Amino acid sequence: MKKLLLIILVDLVVKVNAQSNLITNIEARRALLLNGTWQYIVDPYETGFYDYRYKELKESNTDAYWNSDVPVNKTDKKEHGYTDKNTLKVPGDWNHQKPEFLYYEGTIWYKKSFDFKPTGSGRYFLYFGAVNYRADVYLNGKKLGMHKGGFTPFNFEVPASLLKEKDNFLVVKVDNKRYADEVPTLNTDWWNYGGITRDVKLVELPQTFIQDYVIQLGKPQPGKAPARNPEVSGWLKLSDAKPGESLTITVPELKVKYQVVSTGAVTPINFKLINPVLWSPEHPKLYRVVVSSATDQVEDRIGFRTIETSGEQVLLNGKPIFMRGICIHGEIPQEVRRAHGTDDAKQLLLQAHELGCNMVRLAHYPHDEAMTRMTDSLGILVWSEIPVYWTINFGSQEVLDKAKAQLNEMITRDHNKASIIIWSVGNETPISQTRTDFMHNLITEAKHLDSSRMISAALEVNYAALKNENVVDDPLGEFVDLVAFNEYLGWYGGLPDQCRTTNWSTPYHKPLFISETGAEGKFGFHADSLTRFSEEFQEWYFKEQVAMFKRMPSNYVGVAPWVLNDFRSPKRNNPLYQEGWNRKGLYDDKGNKKKAFYIMQAYYKEMSKRVR
Repeated sequence: MKKLLLIILVDLVVKVNAQSNLITNIEARRALLLNGTWQYIVDPYETGFYDYRYKELKESNTDAYWNSDVPVNKTDKKEHGYTDKNTLKVPGDWNHQKPEFLYYEGTIWYKKSFDFKPTGSGRYFLYFGAVNYRADVYLNGKKLGMHKGGFTPFNFEVPASLLKEKDNFLVVKVDNKRYADEVPTLNTDWWNYGGITRDVKLVELPQTFIQDYVIQLGKPQPGKAPARNPEVSGWLKLSDAKPGESLTITVPELKVKYQVVSTGAVTPINFKLINPVLWSPEHPKLYRVVVSSATDQVEDRIGFRTIETSGEQVLLNGKPIFMRGICIHGEIPQEVRRAHGTDDAKQLLLQAHELGCNMVRLAHYPHDEAMTRMTDSLGILVWSEIPVYWTINFGSQEVLDKAKAQLNEMITRDHNKASIIIWSVGNETPISQTRTDFMHNLITEAKHLDSSRMISAALEVNYAALKNENVVDDPLGEFVDLVAFNEYLGWYGGLPDQCRTTNWSTPYHKPLFISETGAEGKFGFHADSLTRFSEEFQEWYFKEQVAMFKRMPSNYVGVAPWVLNDFRSPKRNNPLYQEGWNRKGLYDDKGNKKKAFYIMQAYYKEMSKRVR
């Protein structure tokens, strides 16, 4: 009976994940890295894409910017050209690279020439870590595909016949304009960095290859720690699979060698680990895991742990945890640019570590994969989120489909990362039945994609629903695993001493988590504690908040203040204190710690001793 239930569960997950064509663990693959200097053309009218009647140009049209800019003879008319006078670095947003692009939202064409000599008769894929927001990809004049979504990876297969040994002509049309029917929508409180913001690779794979896999501990009995020899459950997904092929998973350090016969594209797996060290913030143990078939082999580093809610607690490996969190934007403020790569991840996560965090909320979109690889290594718990933010068009099936696609890509990329314990489907969405149906649909989708983690969202608060008591009664609370809410008592309305008489409750008998709280303070601006934007006001705010945290109800399981660093936002236009920056960071845009930093650091030090 147990095996039957496992097969049913795995089959449900397989059906959903099989829809994705994303290749995972791309870091472990043979690839030509196409980062570096790319030529560009700025095209605000999209002349290289549409004709004068605003219809998409035919693929063979020589005026299209995806085709060669070299005249075939002196009479050939060319009104576009790529030149080394106009270059941008990839990965990287365009906004920080040239002053004239600071506020630019529109289309820029990127072009990269490269040589490539195949090593065998395999298959080839162009992989993009992220492009914001829409990417149309062309190679040697042929369109490979289009992708929407500025923070999730995608790949397109490249016909081998299209590749040349010399002078391949790769063009990407990048458009970061905001639209009402996109995800995110028109209105956000962060900078809309445009460009090819993460790695670009030409990946070489065998004809039949291991495309994706889930290798994770199965759920324990509710409220129980994992068994001494816990079961691993999941699946292996092969591209161009042949039933009957032998597949092998080895975990050398634990002397595991598990073999299974392929049942087609997706094959369920189930085996035991013998006395593993479970992954946790205190012991972020990662095991070398090798997955192989007759034609392919891929290696990964995977941690094994369980995460669940039990009544009003969150249990990691069967033990209650308190999440000492911080919200982080994927931005390097001292260089005013989008974050990417290992060095940037190290800067941000070491700042969080110095604060005393064991958890980060990666807001409000999936961050670079370097972040989630490093959180695995450092032992930092993660809340990962899609940008369903504020006033998405909740009545649109098309928008829902776009949100689901980003949810699928986020989960598919990172479903083997032990550090990720929460998938979030959105932030501060206004309550209505239409919105609740939209968000419930996303929650259901997330649970189908991955039932092993908590699903949540940053919910709305019903302020002062009862005398001196704020109630978190957003209808989504019925469907999430973790009731998380954003509160800014003393910043948006009233003063921080309002916290002294405020209590919190929720009708949902579930763990309660504060997913945002904060106030703005400009580093170096000192005044009395009543003066807005001073460090002293922000310090007072957090003193009052911490006092309130200490009398939260028993189901309070953690907090993630807003935000680690000051960050760029076009909504923040106070000419003295903001100047286009949201100043709620505990660090400023130069890496200086504000006075409020030390208030939260002391609270986290105290909480780390109470909850282990």
